[in-house]
Amino acid sequence: MPTKVLVAYGTTNGSTARIAETIAEVLRKGGVPTKAVPAHSVTDVEPYDAVVVGGGLYAGRWHKDARRFVRRHGRVLAGRPLWFFSSGPLDASATEKDIPPVPGVRRAMTRLGVRAHVTFGGCLEEGAKGFVARKIVSSGKGGDFRDFGQIEAWATDIGTELVSGVRSD
Repeated sequence: MPTKVLVAYGTTNGSTARIAETIAEVLRKGGVPTKAVPAHSVTDVEPYDAVVVGGGLYAGRWHKDARRFVRRHGRVLAGRPLWFFSSGPLDASATEKDIPPVPGVRRAMTRLGVRAHVTFGGCLEEGAKGFVARKIVSSGKGGDFRDFGQIEAWATDIGTELVSGVRSD
């Protein structure tokens, strides 16, 4: 069983951070020591036995911090149990159906042997940073579409796999 898991994330307005923190909390409750940190602040992944990487989706691309993290630490990540998640759709689609990873994430998954990927609904609310984000909110198309039951179930599957050593896919 891995003794230490890293959940690294790229976020602009905090929605993806909350998802990452929820995943880490579920893993810790399951007995798996886990730390959730912004991807840009991670200098070394060697101390971790498994890694989860998440990024918000912006214009069809993963958050730049998640992309940079995967490029910078790719060699080490390829040798670890690794999962990816994305967050972003501002509607219920992520709860209603499986949304495949965007092309850049899919390429990284293939290159690094990622065990699984999931896309969760996003959240964009009043006070969001960025011109486009503010326009989306002011047009009435924002909101919180994260499904924490779905997030917790996905994290539980990861924890079960880590504890049992049996892949759940």
